[in-house]
Amino acid sequence: MINVIKAELTKLRRPSLSLSTIAAVTFVTSLVSSLLFLLVDSPEGNGERGTRISREVLELSTGISISFSNSAGLLGIVALCIFAAQTAQEYTYGTLRNLLVRQPSRMKILFGKLISMMFFAIVMVIFSGILAVSLSYIFAGVMDVSTMAWSTPDARAAVIRGFINVLIATIGFGIFGMILGLLLRSPISAISIGVIWNLIIEGLLAVFVTSLEKFFPGQLLSVVAQGGTEEISYQYALFVSYGFLFFGLVVVAILFKKRDVAN
Repeated sequence: MINVIKAELTKLRRPSLSLSTIAAVTFVTSLVSSLLFLLVDSPEGNGERGTRISREVLELSTGISISFSNSAGLLGIVALCIFAAQTAQEYTYGTLRNLLVRQPSRMKILFGKLISMMFFAIVMVIFSGILAVSLSYIFAGVMDVSTMAWSTPDARAAVIRGFINVLIATIGFGIFGMILGLLLRSPISAISIGVIWNLIIEGLLAVFVTSLEKFFPGQLLSVVAQGGTEEISYQYALFVSYGFLFFGLVVVAILFKKRDVAN
């Protein structure tokens, strides 16, 4: 499995993928961070779904990590696309057959790919976290938001908690993309369905029927990134979302082992 992980990491380090990922993460993180601070006094809201995060909340010790936590949903979409594409393209390009020649165990290939993409997600989240914290200081100065509480031990603890929660959510979105990639065996289909489901279907249904939010993996992963909400606890969101993902991963692992390697 070590050789599979090394081979996958080599593919993930390609400039065409790594540079485009950096660009996407930079755009997503910068967009969320800038809107959070620049619209802090707007009555229309500056947070997710039009929620208003006041200046007083941003000045708390937890304010330093709010922009990072709020960017988790879009960051997860980036991970979903990468995991889905890297999984499904083995069928599209016919390279899975070549991989099986070198490593006959399909499960080692599958979990080797998963572990390597998780490493990639960790690097992606670290980069996003550093960028989000840096931009928070910059925009706090622009909008005259006090950062005195951001240098306390509580603030450092909030950053660590935020990083862990965003990482868990991002990997969860990535696993969802991997499930779609193995199920559909087409990068375009897996990415389009994953994005439409998470951004449109789940989002719209959760707005109009709030009780459904507790049963959508994408919505629950966003709750995990935020550390829980008043409506949904962190523990519930974590266990239910990963319960869905574990079940889906078991199903596609069986399909991956039994189905023909060609698309």
